[in-house]
Amino acid sequence: MTSDPLLLTGEVDGATARLLATAAALDAAGVAAPSLLPGWTRGHVLTHLARNADALVNLLTAARTGERIPMYASADARSADIEAGAPRPPATHLDDLRRTADRFAEAVAAMPVEAWAATVQTRRGPWPAAMLVWGRLREVEVHHVDLAAGYRPTDWPEAFAHRLLHEVAAGLGERPDAPAMVLRFDGTRHELAVGDPAGAPTITGPAPELAAWLIGRSGGERLAVLPDGPLPAPPEWI
Repeated sequence: MTSDPLLLTGEVDGATARLLATAAALDAAGVAAPSLLPGWTRGHVLTHLARNADALVNLLTAARTGERIPMYASADARSADIEAGAPRPPATHLDDLRRTADRFAEAVAAMPVEAWAATVQTRRGPWPAAMLVWGRLREVEVHHVDLAAGYRPTDWPEAFAHRLLHEVAAGLGERPDAPAMVLRFDGTRHELAVGDPAGAPTITGPAPELAAWLIGRSGGERLAVLPDGPLPAPPEWI
């Protein structure tokens, strides 16, 4: 799946504004409270989002200059930064999120057209630079839900939910451990097939709920299965 990075910048700005509003409402106890991610507080999630912005600036700079700049110094350094940043005061988290979001926006604006065709090295392998803006949007929207602070998949913009659902379904189609299924959006004839659709169950529901269930952010309570039976068990997402 490809997306024009410049067409997504407005969506990143909107998602960031919503995230900042949630972060601004957290007090010290709220930052220290558990997130939806096992072992992580909300402070871990907020720190991760800030360091992810820095990491994507590294990749955008690599694409623009041709230098070999890693996303993170190392996996250990990434984990250590998140652990060190998690217990910071709410105001420090908020300032960090704002500053790193601004740096990301500046790095995107500095990209010449030809640099978007570069390939950069992410933690999970090579990726087109043109996908980095989508990667940031996905990171902000999904981890905003992970804060468990009132923002839910149903709050995702429809365009984002559909884009995420298409990406996840396509990725599952390439995995041998993914169960076959047909995904059908509520009120439409549009379907996405994962694996061989012949004899596979059809899962019906709103696009945000389908996407959230596939990535482990929902138990699928609002989804229907035909023929009647349990929901399949998708493999762990990225």
